[in-house]
Amino acid sequence: MDESNGSLPTSTPHAPVRSRFDSELIAAFLGPNGVRAGWRLLIFLSVVYVLFGSANLIARTIMRDHGWTPGAGLTPGLVLVGEAVGFFLVLLASWAMAMIEGRKMADYGLPLRRIFCGRFWLGAILGFASITALLTVLGAARAFHFGPRQLTGVAIWRYAGLWALAFLFVALFEEYAFRGYALFTLSTGIGFWPAAIIASAAFGYIHHGNPGESRVGMFSAGAVGLLFCLLLRRTGDLWMPIGFHAAWDWGQTYFYGVPDSGVSAQGHLFSASFSGPTWLTGGTVGPEGSWLCILLLVLLWIPFSLWLPEVKYPNPSAIPDPRRRLSAPTTQIP
Repeated sequence: MDESNGSLPTSTPHAPVRSRFDSELIAAFLGPNGVRAGWRLLIFLSVVYVLFGSANLIARTIMRDHGWTPGAGLTPGLVLVGEAVGFFLVLLASWAMAMIEGRKMADYGLPLRRIFCGRFWLGAILGFASITALLTVLGAARAFHFGPRQLTGVAIWRYAGLWALAFLFVALFEEYAFRGYALFTLSTGIGFWPAAIIASAAFGYIHHGNPGESRVGMFSAGAVGLLFCLLLRRTGDLWMPIGFHAAWDWGQTYFYGVPDSGVSAQGHLFSASFSGPTWLTGGTVGPEGSWLCILLLVLLWIPFSLWLPEVKYPNPSAIPDPRRRLSAPTTQIP
């Protein structure tokens, strides 16, 4: 009892006592931006794994039931279907994460409002010009030979359009898979450039499964991935890298008819050839396996970094957890 007035002591509410173990457990999962980036990325990769596993199972079942077997060499139809499905599945997984996190799809580098904007077409021009410049230098060194034309008449335009559409989806799929949600999320945890290096290294490594690929070719793929990260960083979205990527591949595969990362395809305009040492020509890899390709990427980095000095990605307002609503505690006056 209260000795001063004889009344019973009043109890005051106390905040629940949180153990040190509970605090450490929460800190392992939650950071300043909500669920930690590593866990979000793990959830995303798990969703992607399930989606792609299911799609592969369905595709194998359909092919077995209809007696389909892969033909020799890639065709634009085969590339188009495979890459379009891949892009859709990555887009679906990213959309699911956006719903969970309360973010916008545009935060991951692919705003729909800027589809096929001016920078997409500028990227396409630069991509085709870059592969042309590389082959021109190889031609001057007598290591590249243009070759005779392989298509005539309507086939020229038909294959040109089909390969353009196919490589558009190649660029959409590969750019969004490696420099979309995954890069954004990793950037929120360790910073943009460390995340860009990891994503680019992974992009280069996946090319090891291509027939005829080499270590120099994989390094070039990783280096061009890092260049695309620079374009994303300075333009704010993936449309310029997508344009560059699609036109570079279209120039290699369709227009010049050279191997693309060790892969040859059907329906190319010219049939080019190489002669000389592998370090110069790229060998079975194609021009991406040449050391001159690495030099070209270094030279491209300089004007891009000077021409686009402003940092625009990721959007700082998109990094904090959108679902977290912090409010100052209110003081109740009795």
